[in-house]
Amino acid sequence: MIDFKALAQTFDTPLYVYDFDRITARYEELKKAFAGRKSLIAYAVKANSNLSVVGHLASLGAGADCVSIGEVRRALTAGVPKYKIIFSGVGKRDDEIEEALRSDILLLNLESEGEMKRVEAIAERLGVKARISIRVNPNIDPKTHPYISTGLHENKFGVDIETAKRMYIHANNSDHLDPVGIHFHIGSQLTELEPIKEAAMIVADLVRSLLAVKIELKFFDVGGGLGIVYDNETTIAPYDYAQAILSTLHGLDLTVICEPGRFMVGDAGWFVTRVLYEKENEGRRFVIVDGAMNDLLRPSLYNAYHKVEVLGKSGNETPADVVGPVCESGDFFAKKRPLPPTEHNDLVIVHSAGAYGFVMASNYNTRPRPAEVAISGGKARCIRQRESFEDLIRLEKMCL
Repeated sequence: MIDFKALAQTFDTPLYVYDFDRITARYEELKKAFAGRKSLIAYAVKANSNLSVVGHLASLGAGADCVSIGEVRRALTAGVPKYKIIFSGVGKRDDEIEEALRSDILLLNLESEGEMKRVEAIAERLGVKARISIRVNPNIDPKTHPYISTGLHENKFGVDIETAKRMYIHANNSDHLDPVGIHFHIGSQLTELEPIKEAAMIVADLVRSLLAVKIELKFFDVGGGLGIVYDNETTIAPYDYAQAILSTLHGLDLTVICEPGRFMVGDAGWFVTRVLYEKENEGRRFVIVDGAMNDLLRPSLYNAYHKVEVLGKSGNETPADVVGPVCESGDFFAKKRPLPPTEHNDLVIVHSAGAYGFVMASNYNTRPRPAEVAISGGKARCIRQRESFEDLIRLEKMCL
């Protein structure tokens, strides 16, 4: 049981809290699901990029899926071995590609023919052979929120099957490209197994067709996307997830790479904020807290649901909007949510906030970002200090 009251007294609010023991359990559960098969769990750093979070997962054996050169640097700084780091993302600058190649990471995931040509040219200039994977878009509807769907032709990610074949043939004949893997990722917060299995079958069949022309891959990267519970969703069991993927790989000797982010950290995190006061506008009840959309953007960005709890209060619940101080109508954590009466300094706990929380935070309205705290073995430690006003203006210059 986490003592949120004591944490708020020690570290103030708003505040992010992460349960590292829960993160450990999630990693071990997924790794066990792929037991008996060569596999790499490459944590999706974008979900929560705190160095201590990434370092904790690295200590368990995880690699890192990175979508910027900054995330590659974070992974290396946090202790992830270079041979377990993947650099993905639609738009990579030349200097980012060069740094990734010089860092000798496991591979670069390519998302277009144009990107392949840039990687090839840079690898030639550096006198190296770039290990690459190609992201294939299997055109499968992931049955998730359209903003986090990535596997349809209407999305910006990956290439179609025919383009992928052409790219693999070119890479295989290149002196400066080494096609070692194949990648797909159809979306985030997935709660249905069939689209995942269908996508894996399509991509596995592509691997077999490549084998027929003597192109032998080593890595089968299934992306991430396993969903968690926000609002009574029925989620996919890791064992069922692994079996669905492995069932498509008969006759193929491939290392499976899985890139979970939300699954690892989402429900291991909470956002803690403090009630300032309540108000009522013509029968509409508002609970105003010291946290805001700049701290936790998902409700405003996606209209995403998070369970909201008033710590230590129950009974006499009436609908309320939980809103923050930011000067935007979109500044809310919940709308028309049944909540008990609140008083000044009551704590409000926003659940399942460990993924895409702090990483999407901003300094809008000149608001410092919250502190982050890790709980491990019942002990709390600050893993990121609360920003100060001086932090916010440090890089600015007065030009009069």
